[in-house]
Amino acid sequence: MSSITGAMLIGAQSVRGQAGEMRAFAPALGQDIEPAFGLGNKADVARACELAAQAFDAFRAAPHETRAKLLEAIAERILAIGDELIERAHLESALPKARLEGERGRTVGQLRLFASLVRDGRWCGAVLDSALPERKPLPRSDLRAQRIGLGPVAVFGASNFPLAFSVAGGDTASALAAGCPVVVKAHLAHPGTSELVGRAIQQAVADVGLPEGVFSLIFGGGNETGEALVAHPAIKAVGFTGSRRGGLALAQIAAQRAEPIPVYAEMSSINPMLVLPAALAARGEALAQGFVDSLTMGVGQFCTNPGLVLAIDSPELDRFVTAASAALTHKPAQTMLTAGIASAYDEAVAQRKTQGVEQLAEGTASDAQCAALPLLFKASAEQFLAQHALSDEIFGPTSIVVACRDEAELLRVTEYLEGQLTATLQIDRDDYAMAARLLPVLERKAGRILANGFPTGVEVSYAMVHGGPFPATSDARTTSVGAMAIERFLRPVCYQDLPAELLPAALQDENPLALWRLRDGELVRK
Repeated sequence: MSSITGAMLIGAQSVRGQAGEMRAFAPALGQDIEPAFGLGNKADVARACELAAQAFDAFRAAPHETRAKLLEAIAERILAIGDELIERAHLESALPKARLEGERGRTVGQLRLFASLVRDGRWCGAVLDSALPERKPLPRSDLRAQRIGLGPVAVFGASNFPLAFSVAGGDTASALAAGCPVVVKAHLAHPGTSELVGRAIQQAVADVGLPEGVFSLIFGGGNETGEALVAHPAIKAVGFTGSRRGGLALAQIAAQRAEPIPVYAEMSSINPMLVLPAALAARGEALAQGFVDSLTMGVGQFCTNPGLVLAIDSPELDRFVTAASAALTHKPAQTMLTAGIASAYDEAVAQRKTQGVEQLAEGTASDAQCAALPLLFKASAEQFLAQHALSDEIFGPTSIVVACRDEAELLRVTEYLEGQLTATLQIDRDDYAMAARLLPVLERKAGRILANGFPTGVEVSYAMVHGGPFPATSDARTTSVGAMAIERFLRPVCYQDLPAELLPAALQDENPLALWRLRDGELVRK
């Protein structure tokens, strides 16, 4: 018997929403799934936010070890759900079970990464400047600084990663690591998966003995619930992964509040792949196969999907195009995450066919429900530069090859691009000089630059940057993946001449937390 009830989780309570109901949809089957989920209203949002505000001071003051144990307890609770989680996520998303098992591993791994980060304590940014009472012409006070959590964070679940970017995903993990309570608005594409994971977090909060308001999970139809969540005065930051339109709408609400707050939105990216001449000549066919495999992975439903190929026109590019076209014809139409996403894909590629570009190839039709047919297009640089719509993201397995006349035109097209999550250079040694000329532009355009790889797949690590200039994200200074994601939800506080008895542990002379600290300009562990 399923443990999914259709209830929201507001603090320690299970609450049946009274603002209507909805059922999950199985895209591969084309039918609804039981049970019905009760949808929340503004009062439910307010209750969750109020509980989060009440929990904040106690949560951020909890020992680092307690926060680390919470993150680890969530990981263990998620694993304990077992096969039910994978089966439900598969039913709701049509993603392969093996992919979902890997995503569960990634979700658990990033929770454990943040637990390790919390224990390490470097995120505190502890700085101590000793008093200089004899300094002339003016003495210096005793100054000490650390970073603390911003406050309660609103997190919006993503459609394409029902585990790793949703209820217990990177936004939630990094916010909890920073000492910020979290209110999650579940994505309605996978409500059952969301409830299962939400209950794991709810139970972990109780296991560790933290205030109930540290976590809540809300279901809501339409935009009203999400808008109320971002507008609530208790919320101090927002984490979002989704469309540009959705991210900008939330950012506008946040900016118009009496107290504006940051929205960290990952939104839109076509992830250009630049194939330079020597690499194209040496291994064009192999690059074409790798590109098509990356393009169609997960039915093209990755935010790092390579939606644009840039290269200099040549016989070698012709061979690349021929090989890519041949590879694509063997890729079948597959089920997308939702019927709405599939419909939007069909509309977008139909529009692209009217934009004067050449259709190179299409995949193999199938009888799959809510399916996307892979498509590959080609345009000249002149066409690409003349039609801004050709640089718009299409969420799904399609890409466009842009042929440039020479290096100068390749550079011009690269300069024209909007901000991106990734940019990829396919290069051999003879391409290094050209790559060096392109790198300054790519650094301005992308959050992650790859050499001789493919952008799909984002490692959860200390150095990873999954962000980029607008419209890839709403704030190019941040990342939503990796250890640096915690920085989004922290702010600095300086303490001037505060009595030793009142100093936070991270700034006490005895250094009871054994942190690395910047003391009078020297990095020390004392």
